This record gives sequence, C-alpha cells and structure tokens, in this order.
Amino acid sequence: MILFAADRHYDAHCGRVLYEAIAPHYDIDFHEDDWACFCRPDLADRYDLMVLNLIAGSCDVPPPAPKAEEPVRNYVAAGRPLLLLHGASAAFWEWDWWRPLVGHRWVRGEDPDGMTSSTHPKRPYRLEVAKSRHPLCARLQPVDLPEDEIYIDMEQTCPTSVLMTTTTTEGTFPQCYEARTPAGGAVIGYVPGHRPEVVGHPTMVANCRVLIDYLLRVM
Repeated sequence: MILFAADRHYDAHCGRVLYEAIAPHYDIDFHEDDWACFCRPDLADRYDLMVLNLIAGSCDVPPPAPKAEEPVRNYVAAGRPLLLLHGASAAFWEWDWWRPLVGHRWVRGEDPDGMTSSTHPKRPYRLEVAKSRHPLCARLQPVDLPEDEIYIDMEQTCPTSVLMTTTTTEGTFPQCYEARTPAGGAVIGYVPGHRPEVVGHPTMVANCRVLIDYLLRVM
C-alpha cells in the first residue's frame, strides 16, 4: 500500500495528475490538501511507501497538525522509503529533524536554517540521465520538456547519488537523486514537474513508475 499525499500546488494539481496516471498499477491511498492521513499512529506498519508532492503551508492550506509529526518521524525511523516529488523536500520544512535527511532541499523564504532561497526559472529544458553505475540509471529515460519551473539552487543536506540532471544557463543541477535516512530508508527526490502537461508526459510517468518500483523493492 502506498500513501500518496499532495497539495493542489497553486491549482496545478500535479500530484493528482500523476496519481491518476499511475493508479491502475498500484494500491494507493491518495489525499489532496488533507493532512489527517499523517496522523495515523501506524503509518510505518500500514504503508510500504510514502509519496509526497506538497510544501507545508503553501497554497493557503495549513501545514500538517503537530500531532502528525510523531507518526511521520516514526515512519522514517523505521527505515521506510520516501519518494519526494517536485517541492516535497520541503513537505515538512518546519521540522528540524526533517530538513537534513531529504538530500537536496527546496529552500523557502525565511528559512529556519538561514539558507538562501532556492529559485525556479521557467523555460523548456532537458533531463539527462547521470553517468553513474547506480542501477536506476540504466532504467530512467532522458526527456525534453516544455516550459516549466526548473528547481535550482537547492541545498544539499546529506550525501546523495545523483541520477538525473539538467543543465541551464545557471549551471548543472540535480533533478533526481537517492539519499538514505539515518535509519537506512531510501529517499528518492524527483524534482521536475509543475504544469500538468509536464507531470503527465509519458516519459515522466514512466520514470516515476521506475522509481516507485525500485522503492517498493528496497524497502
């Protein structure tokens, strides 16, 4: 069972777009703008994978209630896997223990750690598979994408294996990576994808399925 929690993301509904594309292939408990799903005390026992596509406190949706923190932290402490889509490295950005484990972190304004904010220029761009022996690099596909937000200037918070990159006029930036939590759980960030046309691109959906299948096996 997969827990997939998303915000409406400025009415782009990118989480819902992906959910509808992959729903026929998995057993998914999907929630949009509803964080009661994080308050279950049995998250680590109930779910094999947590997929997040949200930024706490964005879109005029209140952040998860304080009582959600312990179940989510217990899930992570149990070594369970995470798939962080788009800005979800900031899913629980207010929690001090969360920020160091996400790999490459989308930094919001007024960051608690004092980091400079990340940015997202908008233009067409290409995702390239990294030159790496990580097994996922043999399965992920490069793709040319239409104009969309490109998340750059993210903070690296722990060691990662970079799986995909994009090169812009600003430099070369990771767009997909794997990290490990202190408990050994796999954390994969797949950063691209704001507009529905980009999220629903067949290659983007195929790459997400590759990542999900990998995480379900390595849990």
